Amino acid sequence: MQDFLDQLPTLAKDKHNENKKFFSKLKKKQPKRFDITMQQLHDEEFAETDCLTCANCCKTTGPLFTDKDIERIAKYMKMKPYDFEQKYLRKDEEGDMVLQETPCRFLASDNYCLIYDVRPKACREYPHTDRKKFHQIAHLTMHNVAICPAAFRIVEKMKMLFQGG
Repeated sequence: MQDFLDQLPTLAKDKHNENKKFFSKLKKKQPKRFDITMQQLHDEEFAETDCLTCANCCKTTGPLFTDKDIERIAKYMKMKPYDFEQKYLRKDEEGDMVLQETPCRFLASDNYCLIYDVRPKACREYPHTDRKKFHQIAHLTMHNVAICPAAFRIVEKMKMLFQGG
């Protein structure tokens, strides 16, 4: 797994133009039953993928924290939301609340999440490959294929299924 993770940024960069063209075409004309097929690709990939062997998303990027996420996690940690924000979060250039640093401070050495049951919505949905209207998040997926091996493999399978589609 580590070898693939080390190669992933380069592989994603090599596929960037190909992926960009594919997503551009997809945005103009979405194949029939696209969301159903994407759900199947996602389910198949994650039936074989154990995120605990990787956790690259937690090691290299941070999620956006909604107000609901902050309230839920702060309550779980027996903190006031303001105190949680001060200790763990910062506002990014777009005004979103994000982690102060990566890797995520809630990632344990065994790749388990210390706040798994109350983790942010963005973490629960990552890498967003089973999202309805998937074609609308091409920009996010282009970013995620360089981080998540499963997302990379899903996009490669997707291109094989829908090329010319």
